[in-house]
Amino acid sequence: MKIHDGELKLMELVWQHEPISAKELSVLAAEVIGWNRHTTYTVATKLVEKGFIHREEPGFECTSAVTREEVQKEETKILVDRLFHGSRKALFSALLENENLSDSEIAELRELIAKR
Repeated sequence: MKIHDGELKLMELVWQHEPISAKELSVLAAEVIGWNRHTTYTVATKLVEKGFIHREEPGFECTSAVTREEVQKEETKILVDRLFHGSRKALFSALLENENLSDSEIAELRELIAKR
C-alpha cells in the first residue's frame, strides 16, 4: 500500500472533493498542483490500479477506496520501519528532541499514551 508523493497530492484532492469526476479532478489539480490533464489522468489511473481510488462510469467518477487515516497509518509504519528499525519509541524521541512543547501539549501527549 505504498503511495508516492504525487499520488498523495491527488488523493488529498479526492478526499476533499469526492465524489469528483476525472475532468473536475484535472481542473483542480491544474489549479492546486500545477499539473496538466495528462499527468492527472496518469496518476489517477495508477491510483485506481493500486486500489486507492474507485472509478465509476460514466465520466470516470472518482471516490476514495481508502481513508486518509489508513494511508497515514501505513505510511507511518513504513517510516518507522525504514528509519527507526521498527522502534516507535525512537520515532517519538526524534520528534520530541527539537520541539518546544507547551505544558498543555505535553499533557495531551501523556493522555494519549495513558489511553494506550
